[in-house]
Amino acid sequence: MDLFLTIAIVHLVALFSPGPDFFFVSQTAVSRSRRQALFGVLGITLGISLWSALALLGLQLVLHRLAWLQQLIAVAGGLYLTWMGLRMLRGAFAPAPALHGGVMATPGGELATLRAGLLTNLANPKVVVYFGSVFSAFLGDRAGAAARWGLWVLIVVETFAWFTLVAAFFALPAMRRSYLRLARWTDGFAGAVFVAFGLHLILGRRA
Repeated sequence: MDLFLTIAIVHLVALFSPGPDFFFVSQTAVSRSRRQALFGVLGITLGISLWSALALLGLQLVLHRLAWLQQLIAVAGGLYLTWMGLRMLRGAFAPAPALHGGVMATPGGELATLRAGLLTNLANPKVVVYFGSVFSAFLGDRAGAAARWGLWVLIVVETFAWFTLVAAFFALPAMRRSYLRLARWTDGFAGAVFVAFGLHLILGRRA
């Protein structure tokens, strides 16, 4: 029980640190709708479930041995995040989009948002290194298969719950009104953050 509590706290602290996932969910919730943001949350949770499962299966050890593969994945992820950021920056300077029912009309709909959430999470290969480090530090060889996959369920549920709260908060009417007043600045900031994350993955791949 102490093991589950420890990893739950460690993962919660990691979730509190803003990253591409946080900015994607918050920007989607405030500019579109809570429903659409929840599809993004589902995509991010699917990504987390995949990365954490791969960490449990030892992918971080493979990446450590095959440095070229880790660099290739990092560059690919960095390019995707940079592309997302440039799209947001372009949108920040575009004419204001039409509103339907107080939210932005969004081409592609919920499934496109789910896919974008999934790709945003998968674009950061450092996630599997994080999970590998956490599992190595707290699990070692003392945890059986049942405990390991129980922790996997815990991480998936905790991730979904946290980003659902983020989506609900940023979808509040007061947040949306603030966004509508500062839409260009908000989109521009989010775009710059995504570009920064992407360039960090590309240029910092040797770290």
